[in-house]
Amino acid sequence: MTDFAPQTAGGKVLWHFTMSLDGFVAGPNHEMDWLAGATVRPGLIDEYVQSTGAILAGRDGWEVINGARPYGGGWDGPLFVLTHHPEDATPTAGVTFLSCDVAEAVRIGLEAAKGKNLEVFSPTIGRQLLELGLIDEIDLHVAPVLLGEGKRLYDNPGGPTIPLGRVGDGDPREVVNLRYRPLTD
Repeated sequence: MTDFAPQTAGGKVLWHFTMSLDGFVAGPNHEMDWLAGATVRPGLIDEYVQSTGAILAGRDGWEVINGARPYGGGWDGPLFVLTHHPEDATPTAGVTFLSCDVAEAVRIGLEAAKGKNLEVFSPTIGRQLLELGLIDEIDLHVAPVLLGEGKRLYDNPGGPTIPLGRVGDGDPREVVNLRYRPLTD
């Protein structure tokens, strides 16, 4: 399996995450230390830095990263944090705390992105946007690790099955095959 064509700035709503093989995007308390040592293909981060016009994040994840800028500080642009309680959020340069419905947050984010992509960095917000038909693309990077628990990318017990079509050449319903071995230290 090869990577897709480089990410482009097409003004889309992009739900973007690195995920463990068992479907978690963060540990139980939004821990991200499991990503240490994971490698990505050369140039991948630059694609996102160049194609991202704005980011929409959730409050819980934002609190955990404690104001760190995405992509190791390589990206600088408007960051929106959706929260039920913006009044108790710590003001941070370049960050706007929103208290509105997710569709309005997307409208605000896309306007701020100025034709580039709006990246969604929240499993909860992403799920809501997917249900509303407001996600244009889901971009996942599967890390070779099993977490066993944490924050799932898509957690919607009792919710509908959402069929997806794979982007790229070939049959969009083709199964992606991954093969890993446990590593010993």
